[in-house]
Amino acid sequence: MFSRRQLFQWAAVSASAPFLTACSSPSTDAAAIRFGVTSRPRMLDPRKATDALSSRVNRLIYRQLIDFNQAFEPVPELARWQALSPTHYRFTLIEFPKFHNGESLTAEDVAATYRSVLNEGFGSPHRGSLKHVQSIEVLSDSEVEFKLARPDALFVGRLVIGILPKSLIEADHPFQLSPVGSGPCRFVSMTEQRLVLERPDKMQLVFMPVKDATVRVLKLRKGELDIIQNDLSPELVHYCDERDDLKVLWHSGTSFGYVGFNFEDPLLSQLEVRQALAYGIDRQAIIDSVFSGHARLAGGLLVPEHWCGVPGLHGFDYRPDKARALVEAVKQKHPGLVNSDGMLEFSYKTSSDPTRIRLATIYQSQLREVGIHLKVQSYDWGTFYNDIKQGRFQLYSLAWVGVKSPDIFQYVFDSDAIPPKGANRGRYRNAEADRLIREAGETESLAKQAELYRELQVHLQETLAVMPLWYEDQYAVMRPQVRGYRMYADGRFDGLLDVTKSVSG
Repeated sequence: MFSRRQLFQWAAVSASAPFLTACSSPSTDAAAIRFGVTSRPRMLDPRKATDALSSRVNRLIYRQLIDFNQAFEPVPELARWQALSPTHYRFTLIEFPKFHNGESLTAEDVAATYRSVLNEGFGSPHRGSLKHVQSIEVLSDSEVEFKLARPDALFVGRLVIGILPKSLIEADHPFQLSPVGSGPCRFVSMTEQRLVLERPDKMQLVFMPVKDATVRVLKLRKGELDIIQNDLSPELVHYCDERDDLKVLWHSGTSFGYVGFNFEDPLLSQLEVRQALAYGIDRQAIIDSVFSGHARLAGGLLVPEHWCGVPGLHGFDYRPDKARALVEAVKQKHPGLVNSDGMLEFSYKTSSDPTRIRLATIYQSQLREVGIHLKVQSYDWGTFYNDIKQGRFQLYSLAWVGVKSPDIFQYVFDSDAIPPKGANRGRYRNAEADRLIREAGETESLAKQAELYRELQVHLQETLAVMPLWYEDQYAVMRPQVRGYRMYADGRFDGLLDVTKSVSG
């Protein structure tokens, strides 16, 4: 079994070998780990990748300047850093790994990668997060400096883009089709049916798109896949957990599930109405029954162990009597908004995913007991998501996945972040929240920033900017021949660097 660091070093030694192409011979069963995914990774150029699947695969192909520890604080990966001033950072490479084309990674490659991201004509979606970078200067093969137009206490944590060779950037190499990095895995081939990477020990990692979750499980049982991770219904996970020919690994997760409100709705704009909804849903009972306990109650968008997290913040407790009292008060105040059954009525939009529909019907049943009728409307993902972005909803539910940086709060809750400027889909406008968001964004002290973001999360819960639900656990299902796979809170695929497979169970 090999550590990530050992595999990086091994990759550096073997990187001068001839570059593997789509003409490589197919892998044998014993020399490949077949990993089932919902779709083919969309973008293998890390400068343009935004979806979770592509980002997780790119971590295996490319190295980055920094990574994150378990508290989601930035730590050195390829380089350590010094803040020479609030607007001046120096990064010093602590390794010079080989790219898969044989070239050594130097500070010139770091600068070229980030300059290309900042090039407006290139169209990187990450350009906005680096908007304060004024200049990038290479001091030597090992040192590169970034100068900012204004202080940004979160700047170091933004430097997570995989480093590409300068020579290939200048040659307009199509990294999305033929990636060349310096990570532990080199690209072998890619078709619509599979993406193949290879570890230094010649074990191939084969990512096989299988859209239907039930089919993924069947392929796993038949031996056509070795591992699948997440994206199954709770019922399917339970089915897998009960079988002797499969095994399930669990790990606490960071995906934040929530119910969103439309603050331009005359009823939902009232705190008492949002409180009635929050008190009327028994989240723990849902976690126990639907998720078999594999989730934990959420309060803030960031998990409690995050360096900006709030331990003890867990949302609104289930208090049906309190919910009924609030509903009655609202009905007396707005008799014209009561339906023919004497209930407050709201539409709730969700995707057509069976698990999400099941959750919606549970909310519907629980809220009926407190005097609220939930009219459930389910749509295909594209229609549903477009309606949410356009503000065509009263209530909806989604999740934020893989959040690490606390500047997510500006993007999601600032009054100026209403789509298309950001993801404030509920049109939440709150002067105190805006003050805390902007003060946190302007402070040069990470300690002060953490204090402000914790205060903000308490305020967001008190004002019910959204209704926090839970953080769902991560899980992986695999065949018994697979050994040594490790799970991570953010769902990364780094466990594939260590995993082994025996010829038989």
